[in-house]
Amino acid sequence: MLILREQQYYILRRVMGVRTCESRCLFSGSKGEVCCIEPLHSKPELKDHPITQFSLLAMASLTKILVIGLKPSLKVWMTFPYGRMDPSSVPLLAWHFVAVHNYVNPMLAFCRGDVVHFLLVKRDESGAIHVTKQKHLHLYYDLINFTWINSRTIVLLDSVEKLHVIDRQTQEELETVEISEVQLVYNSSHFKSLATGGNVSQALALVGEKACYQSISSYGGQIFYLGTKSVYVMMLRSWRERVDHLLKQDCLTEALALAWSFHEGKAKAVVGLSGDASKRKAIVADRMVEILLHYADRALKKCPDQGKIQVMEQHFQDMVPVIVDYCLLLQRKDLLFSQVYDKLNENSVAKGVFLECLEPYILSDKLVGITPQVMKDLIVHFQDKKLMENVEALIVHMDITSLDIQQIVLMCWENRLYDAMIYVYNRGMNEFISPMEKLFRVIAPPLNAGKTLTDEQVVMGNKLLVYISCCLAGRAYPLGDIPEDLVPLVKNQVFEFLIRLHSTEAPPEEEIYPYIRTLLHFDTREFLNVLALTFEDFKNDKQAVEYQQRIVDILLKVMVENSDFTPSQVGCLFTFLARQLAKPDNTLFVNRTLFDQVLEFLCSPDDDSRHSERQQVLLELLQAGGIVQFEESRLIRMAEKAEFYQICEFMYEQEHQYDRIIDCYLRDPLREEEVFNYIHNILSIPGYSVEEKQSVWQKAMDHIEELVALKPCKAAELVATHFSEQIETVIKKLQNQVLLFKFLRSLLDPREGIHVNQESLQISPCIIEQFIELLCQFSPNHVIETLQVLECYRLEETIQITQKYQLCEVTAYLLEKKGDIHGAFLIMLKRLQSKLQEIIRQDKNTKEDPSLKDVEETMVETIALCQRNSHNLNQQQREALWFPLLEAMMAPQKLSSSASPHPHSEALKSLTMQVLNSMAAFIALPSILQRILQDPVYGKGKLGEIQGLILGMLDTFNYEQTLLETTTSLLNQDLHWSLCNLRASVTRGLNPKQDYCSICLQQYKRRQEMADEIIVFSCGHLYHSFCLQSKECTIEIEGQTRWTCYKCSSSNKAGKLSENSSEVKKGRITPSQVKMSPSCHLSKGDPAIKKATSEPVLDPQQIQAFDQLCHLYRGSSRLALLTELSQNRSGESCRPFGGSQSGPAFNSIFQKENFQLQLIPPPVTED
Repeated sequence: MLILREQQYYILRRVMGVRTCESRCLFSGSKGEVCCIEPLHSKPELKDHPITQFSLLAMASLTKILVIGLKPSLKVWMTFPYGRMDPSSVPLLAWHFVAVHNYVNPMLAFCRGDVVHFLLVKRDESGAIHVTKQKHLHLYYDLINFTWINSRTIVLLDSVEKLHVIDRQTQEELETVEISEVQLVYNSSHFKSLATGGNVSQALALVGEKACYQSISSYGGQIFYLGTKSVYVMMLRSWRERVDHLLKQDCLTEALALAWSFHEGKAKAVVGLSGDASKRKAIVADRMVEILLHYADRALKKCPDQGKIQVMEQHFQDMVPVIVDYCLLLQRKDLLFSQVYDKLNENSVAKGVFLECLEPYILSDKLVGITPQVMKDLIVHFQDKKLMENVEALIVHMDITSLDIQQIVLMCWENRLYDAMIYVYNRGMNEFISPMEKLFRVIAPPLNAGKTLTDEQVVMGNKLLVYISCCLAGRAYPLGDIPEDLVPLVKNQVFEFLIRLHSTEAPPEEEIYPYIRTLLHFDTREFLNVLALTFEDFKNDKQAVEYQQRIVDILLKVMVENSDFTPSQVGCLFTFLARQLAKPDNTLFVNRTLFDQVLEFLCSPDDDSRHSERQQVLLELLQAGGIVQFEESRLIRMAEKAEFYQICEFMYEQEHQYDRIIDCYLRDPLREEEVFNYIHNILSIPGYSVEEKQSVWQKAMDHIEELVALKPCKAAELVATHFSEQIETVIKKLQNQVLLFKFLRSLLDPREGIHVNQESLQISPCIIEQFIELLCQFSPNHVIETLQVLECYRLEETIQITQKYQLCEVTAYLLEKKGDIHGAFLIMLKRLQSKLQEIIRQDKNTKEDPSLKDVEETMVETIALCQRNSHNLNQQQREALWFPLLEAMMAPQKLSSSASPHPHSEALKSLTMQVLNSMAAFIALPSILQRILQDPVYGKGKLGEIQGLILGMLDTFNYEQTLLETTTSLLNQDLHWSLCNLRASVTRGLNPKQDYCSICLQQYKRRQEMADEIIVFSCGHLYHSFCLQSKECTIEIEGQTRWTCYKCSSSNKAGKLSENSSEVKKGRITPSQVKMSPSCHLSKGDPAIKKATSEPVLDPQQIQAFDQLCHLYRGSSRLALLTELSQNRSGESCRPFGGSQSGPAFNSIFQKENFQLQLIPPPVTED
């Protein structure tokens, strides 16, 4: 007997009537109290289990569990700590015998909190006990009770008094029940020991809040719960009660699903179903049959009596398939086609739905045997609904031996169900020839008459070919296999049928071998493919070999001696024969003269029809092995005469005459562009000899003009890829200048898209200049854009070429590229002046002005030339460009008078104003005005003629001056705001975040060293100066001590601190500090801090804030802006965007592309 005394555990024994005591302290109260003790009880049938002799006992304390054996001596077999858990959770223990790997052993379930652990206890051969962990169960609630119902089902009670039924193996929650109405009795008063004054630990008292060990007990699959008013008993329903419960709730579908899970052994928490598997299935199946019959009655009773037929159909479609499914699952076709069908037969709608439900099972071969009455009703039902395709699909999956075959055949033929008809003949009567005869009678007459077949007849012909192929291959049509004992017989019957001399009941005019003739006319290629597949199986069958030779002879007789067949059909036959003859085990014999006749027929020069078809047929014949049947020289002569260039290519390739194949490509208009790929492959793919490649290249050189005329880009790419060193030779061979121009443009112009590295070509400048000269002749408008992408041409020679062909723009471009800006400008100016002279000479009555557009285009190009180069010229050189341009544009206006103005005077003034606006960016305004006033014409009182130009310049000046003043004001305001914010951030007071030193963690008020100073940084950290010195956070500069924050700089001390130090040494920043004297401790009641006098300087945090502010408003230097603005306002130049005579205007910061103004209003800052 195990007793507890003051949280110590003893074993008491009685020896010879005398009470003795052996004590062994397992653990005392100081190590944790035991809350639960659970002995292992064994059922009577397990009393001889080897584990029972140990008298195992499980004990759960607040920290761990123990498994103790009381016999033969006290021994602790296992301890298991809980780990982390809620201290208020209750320790729980429960034993049960379970079967694991066909052995029954005790399993201990324990938990504290929301994780249940399972431990399997078993005895080994040596007599020792082993405890192994099983998978544990994670929950989302805290448990206060754990109970086994059986070895697979457990019941858990959580802290909110909800019961959870769990399947142990799958850990699936089967049901949840609320039992708060029980008003469960808790053991809190006992655990807290209220009767003795609460002499327990706080941990045990906390567990006692949820303890209910003595209020719940289980026995025989029942659980007893002690409530405050009564005792409640709970148990699992038996399987039959669970099914009946669903039936009472009128949930028949759910009841059938549950019963089927019992039948298959997949249900959880099963009670009341015992015995072996077959016995259990029989019991459940009987119950399911009762439910199905009840379900059928209910389906008929619940059917709506009134309403649309669609409503009734939907009702039965929801219920009848369930009956069919479960009858077939239970393999009770007798029940389905007798009692169930008889019940549903009372309602026509239910009967129709029932028959339609059978279709998917028949098509999947799950339902083969059907009673004759049901099969008849099924076919009639689908026939009435005009679903004949469904009927055909059903018939080929049925066992039709019990049907009226004659009636079925008649129905199939009337409704054109050819697959079903063939299936009925084959399976019902073992007749394989009659279906073919019926189909031949349909397709033969229109084919013999030369008529086009209808779609239905084409379908019949295709089915006939597939059927013949299946019969000859031993397969049943449309699915399955012919019985093995019938396969030879069926093959012989089919062959005998095909080679019949005449059909049954043949008319007198019928030609011989009608069946083979019909199949050849229908689809020659497919029929020959069927024969080819059949001949593959003819190995050692002597009779089959005889049939093979017989059919070949018939094919030759029918097709060669008859002119009704096209060249393609004849070619298919001889291709078929060539493949058969090429086989190593060939036994066929074919007269070689027949192949010569076919060659004459296909290469007939008198007939130009179907040229490509004849060539393709002959090519297939040769590729299939027929080349051995012909004399090669004769074949080549006839192919060349017939212009069968693909045949010639095939033959030349056999003889390795690759150069002659190039002629074949060039002569064939359909494949002439493929010659480039062919030459490239021969020259690049390994496997060809040097002589062969050389002959191909020589042939390509002989036809280079044809290749260039065909595809210049492909020809250029071919030359550049394989023979880049022979480009000059190719150029010499091209006598036609147009072809030479196309070739060079494809070769040299990278925009043509040839995939060759231009640098690897190493083309001499002479060739490039030759191309440029050809370009000037044949495409003068594209010279400049081509020169922009070309390289390696000589400027002097190219300029001479462009001057020869009087291409002014191109010459100017080349002079500019050479560096002769003035020369390029003079050419453009001369062209502009000539265009202006044309306008001056133009009649006033002319309405169309193409020359004015030319003047504008030439002027724009000249202005662009000046603008591109003015940046690199001095003031005098710029004036030498711009002033002649201005004078050229103003010259026509000098010649016109106010009395008789030129018709284009306004347009010319607009163009002149455009010149003035463009040159104003590079020439000072006073210089422009001075140059105009110095003109003799305007210096003698004719300023009124240029009054508009001067006023326009002054308006532009006023506008730009106003813009400058506004910009200057905005920049000043922006600078003022930034400096005010910077001053405010520097002079702002510091507020420490804490009242202790961030290093020693002592409050500065309690520090005893009166001489120590307090240092506060802008980041809010506070330190003693002594502590900062100990951390080496000081820098001596010019005899003054500068401090850095230890916390802020410690993370990257080697980076930020050294950077700040270097900046301090350079004089750019100064660490800020505020020293506080320890005199703040003078009075105990005055905690105020007095700041020592020191100059305010920037610390690293303030420097970082200032850098961010500068980065946010970063732009051009404000000092540079203000300096240039002051110079522009006080200098000689009147235009802020114009240059002064003392320096180049393009150095202005206003002319930079990245110049930006920060014109947004400043953000609001806190004081």
